[in-house]
Amino acid sequence: MKGTIISIIIAAALISGAILISNNSNSNTPSVINDVDIVNGKQIIEIEAKGGYSPRVINAKADTPSVIKISTRNTFDCSIALVIPSLGYRKNLSPTGTAEIDVPSQKAGSKIQGLCAMGMYSFVVNFN
Repeated sequence: MKGTIISIIIAAALISGAILISNNSNSNTPSVINDVDIVNGKQIIEIEAKGGYSPRVINAKADTPSVIKISTRNTFDCSIALVIPSLGYRKNLSPTGTAEIDVPSQKAGSKIQGLCAMGMYSFVVNFN
């Protein structure tokens, strides 16, 4: 009887540990990128689309024309169906390639959100 109880306690501890480890490795905390490149007076915001968007949060400079470059590489999930409502942008991206989206200067405190057509994946560009 004692052996059974001890075995149950050990099994519960192992399962709890496995759950904690898997939750920490799949953290929902978005990666934030604060640096964007400025080329010829435009800031270049680079995002990769495959199984979602990376980075998910980008901090960009306000009052500067921008280009969002969305790169795909053998992407066959819904992240290739990109929608950016505030820009009136809706396009099915090529499974492999780069799409460039011109963004006019944005005021400080504004945000641009992009998402897949299903709403499963998203990214946000914060202008500061």
